[in-house]
Amino acid sequence: MKLKILVVDDEPQIRKQLKIGLEGYGYDVLTTSTGEDAIIQTAQQKPDMIILDISLGSEPDGIEVCRRLREWSKIPIIVLSVHGEDRTKVDALHTGADDYLTKPFSMVELEARIQAVLRRVAIEPTTNPQAEIRVGELYINLANRVVQVGGEDIHLTPTEYDLLRLLATHPGKVLTHRTILHEVWGGEYSEMAHYVRVYVNQLRKKLRENPSRNIRYILNEPGVGYRFISSETVP
Repeated sequence: MKLKILVVDDEPQIRKQLKIGLEGYGYDVLTTSTGEDAIIQTAQQKPDMIILDISLGSEPDGIEVCRRLREWSKIPIIVLSVHGEDRTKVDALHTGADDYLTKPFSMVELEARIQAVLRRVAIEPTTNPQAEIRVGELYINLANRVVQVGGEDIHLTPTEYDLLRLLATHPGKVLTHRTILHEVWGGEYSEMAHYVRVYVNQLRKKLRENPSRNIRYILNEPGVGYRFISSETVP
């Protein structure tokens, strides 16, 4: 079975060259010119790897695409940059890119980088969370950042969304207050447990939790943290 690679670059000639070159190595190649479509295609087509240009001509740029994908996907990403973008390459690696190549490069070098990344993935296998989460009446689309309850869109602040995403992508697992604070607010907030309580209460109201009707998505673990309900336990 052919490995599927998504190429994201806003220059038509480069997309064409990469498609022809990678297909010559036996890969099934998808292409797109925008970051937004790259996120959508990743969710829908589930490629085995992404080749992503950092400097896309429109928003979101490569750094933002990488950051958003890493919210819900561990698909390997190799970023492409031009000479002199060292700071940007570092930012890409910090946001979750697996490797980078500086333009111009040869197809032989790109193929070598692809194989190296795939070997690392094979050594440390991971399971990608699904792009869509459905629990009872709650629906979360991680690719598009859409949250609905009973088919109605729910507006969340960026922090509320980050908190919900963290909990929902670890269903059934207890997350400590310290872990939640570190992941959502940063390490300097590790002693601010009251932040978590306040935001969890806000989330519960927006998600229309109703204990009297046994509608709960976020469960307390007294003195420890919180746990997102798994779909198997929904009434």
